[in-house]
Amino acid sequence: MIKGFVFDLDGVITDTAKYHYAAWKQVAHDELGIDINPTVNEGLKGVSRMDSLNVILKFGGKENAYTDTEKLEYATEKNDLYKSLIKQMTPADILPGISNFLKAITKASYPMSLASASRNAPYIIDRLGLAEYFSAIVDPATLTKGKPDPEIFEKAADLIHTPYANTVGLEDAVAGIEGIQAAGMFAVGVGKPEVLGKADLLFPDTAHLDLAKIEAAFTSQRG
Repeated sequence: MIKGFVFDLDGVITDTAKYHYAAWKQVAHDELGIDINPTVNEGLKGVSRMDSLNVILKFGGKENAYTDTEKLEYATEKNDLYKSLIKQMTPADILPGISNFLKAITKASYPMSLASASRNAPYIIDRLGLAEYFSAIVDPATLTKGKPDPEIFEKAADLIHTPYANTVGLEDAVAGIEGIQAAGMFAVGVGKPEVLGKADLLFPDTAHLDLAKIEAAFTSQRG
């Protein structure tokens, strides 16, 4: 029986990925001399800021070119750019179907928490007007490992006091699906089968998310 839901933020509730990409692209070009593309950006989804920077540096063949202090400065610059971009966010940036989906979960009395690697998640949720739906938001500063490690999902479930085996996790990234399943949770993917085929249940996009289908699939798989 389902006891609660944990959500990723980017690509599931709203599309902040475009703002992350724009900020990383500028820092990579202007400061690192590296031109990243959408393929590189796919590898940045669902991972921490410093891990994202390391992915970019590896792509540019410069993984050993900077000190930890310098890397922190670049990551901070990227975050400042990102924060300036997300100030323009409004409830209009909520992905299709999400508002009704959150209302359905609330009506069914399932608690929800947010499992996002973004330190800006509370601000974004507030900008979107969705704070009332989430009982808790994981603080990335308390984490020691990034996705696909299950730590963030386990903490998200702990915050709403739901057993991992009875918790549903929603993600749009491979690392997230792997992390949810590593925690022993039921993984709902949002995206393409060729990317997220290992999810326990897959929806092509947020507009198709359906609580009844999730409940049925969960019951069918876990009895």
